This record gives sequence, C-alpha cells and structure tokens, in this order.
Amino acid sequence: LWPWLLASSGLSALVQLVALPFFPDSPSYLLIQKGNEEACRKAIRKLWGEGDHQAEIDDIMKEKGAMASTKALRVLEVIKERSLRWQLYILMTVMTTPQLCGINAVYFYSFEVFHTAKFEEYLIPYVSLGVGLCECLSSILCSTLIDRFGRKVLLWGGYTLMCSVLALLTMTLSLQHRFFWMHYFSVILIFLFVFCYGIGP
Repeated sequence: LWPWLLASSGLSALVQLVALPFFPDSPSYLLIQKGNEEACRKAIRKLWGEGDHQAEIDDIMKEKGAMASTKALRVLEVIKERSLRWQLYILMTVMTTPQLCGINAVYFYSFEVFHTAKFEEYLIPYVSLGVGLCECLSSILCSTLIDRFGRKVLLWGGYTLMCSVLALLTMTLSLQHRFFWMHYFSVILIFLFVFCYGIGP
C-alpha cells in the first residue's frame, strides 16, 4: 500500500485546488498591481470582517508609493550593485546551506543505519516514515518558536546542534562494530538530526 500512501499527498493538493477559487486575492496585490481599490476593500472585508480598515489601505498605499519611487533591478544589476552585495551574500548563504547541511546524506544512509541496527526489514519503511514525521512536527514547532526567538537564533542554534549531532553520528557509526548498543544510538541521533534541521534551517 506504499504507492497509496505516497499518492495521499496529492489529496491535500486537490483540496487546495478546489478551495483556492473561494479565497480572495491579496488586498495589496489588488491595490498595488491591479490598481483596483474597490476590490481591495472587498477583499479586506472578506478577510477581516466589517469595520473601518482605512489604516490598512493607507499602509498599502504607502507601500505602493515606496515601490513606485524605487527602480526595479534586473538580476545582473542586482549582482553588480555594491549596496546590495551583503544582502546578496546573506541570501545566497541562507539558500545554499540547507542543501549542503547533510540532511540529504542522512536521509540517504538512514536505511542502511536502520538495517545495521537490526530492525526487521518490514519495519524499516515505518521507521523512515517516523523520521519524516519528526521533521514535519519540528517544522510546526519552528513556526511557533520563530516569533519568540527570531530566525537568526533558530538558524544558529539549528546548525550548531546539527554539527554536534553529525560529529556524534560519525563516532557511533565508526564504533558500531565494537559496541552492540551503538546501532540504537545512531538511530536516535538520526531522529535528533532531523529534528534540529526542522527547528532551524
């Protein structure tokens, strides 16, 4: 039944596809991009209920004025612009580090680690599913923590913990032939690594 389990993710996409036409467009999109103030007011009323929403409309108008006064840059112009250099470096770092942090390697080798830990063959897919569920739950937890601690703290903390867990995981994988319990410690570290990844990066 694994094909059905994988196909079930399409169910949420189908629900979104059916529900999407019933949601209003973004008020800022309607006012800034389309220039339709009446549709913007209608969307605001639909989203936030009846009442005086002039302050929100004024904010959107200020944003529109700020956007009109700034020139839209092409990709090459952004790269050449000296004043945007540090923002570009930070953006590139934030975008590339999740790809290079080791999460793909952990997912790739987790089956082998579970197999070495003497899990029954039929249980390994369920343990792998548990790893994915762990990442999902930690991502939900992250969305509640980000307001309290901020993105920077979660990124630094997540990467620091991931480095520590990877160092321990390397040690347990190296020593797994000497101590029988190291296999289980490796499994715990995989779950911990994925949890840290979900909370941070």
